[in-house]
Amino acid sequence: MVEMLGVILVMGLIATLVSINWRAILPKTELHAAIRTIAATLQGVRSEAIARNQVYQVQYDIEKNRYRVITPFRVGGGLAASNEDRHTLEWNQLPASVSFRAITVDGVEYQKGMVFVRFDALGTASGHTILLVQSPYETLYTIEVQGLLGLIDGHEGLFARAVPKESDFK
Repeated sequence: MVEMLGVILVMGLIATLVSINWRAILPKTELHAAIRTIAATLQGVRSEAIARNQVYQVQYDIEKNRYRVITPFRVGGGLAASNEDRHTLEWNQLPASVSFRAITVDGVEYQKGMVFVRFDALGTASGHTILLVQSPYETLYTIEVQGLLGLIDGHEGLFARAVPKESDFK
């Protein structure tokens, strides 16, 4: 009987360790999935803007942790005459453990409200960074969209590109 209790105790300890490690891995998986989804959406929007020779927008809702694409077209087809007529795609919700910490557009940081960025037909974009935070561990990740090239980069932690100096161009 004592041996049986010992075996049950050891199995309980192992089960506890496994469940603790699983909880530590899962949030990082959600963060990485969110990063891949946002980067793929941004790359797709850039490609569509180039292919269709039109300006596309991405709208971030910081407080509700979601984002969506705004096309230059009307719902029934053809180009929209005004911003109100533009067809908007469905909201993409971030996973429960991931949220926007801040979005910086052209040097201005936004921590709440709606933020709009644009991608144009030449492949350029509103230069911006998206700072994501994953709870409960407060893991930070920065997605950077370079304005002139429209390229999308990812950086662990808080990232801000250094402003070029005149000596960089000599």
